[in-house]
Amino acid sequence: MDVSLNIKNEHVHDLVRQAAERTGLSQTSVVERAIEQLLASLDDDKEARRRSVDAILAEIRVQMRKPGPPLLTDDDLYDENGLPR
Repeated sequence: MDVSLNIKNEHVHDLVRQAAERTGLSQTSVVERAIEQLLASLDDDKEARRRSVDAILAEIRVQMRKPGPPLLTDDDLYDENGLPR
């Protein structure tokens, strides 16, 4: 399979070369590892956000089960003559 990726950014080329030299990996392996790590971190972030939302929803459920203030009745809203208080 003939696959190519043409990156026309000299800074990116320099970074890939430096990473390859420092790790002893090929430039292709450096790019592969970097992209795999990026994708894994995105998945981790998504799971962390999901856990955070789940915790917030659980707290809302707890708060919703607690009894609230008593409901207003007609006597609370109107006086003995039927006029608003």
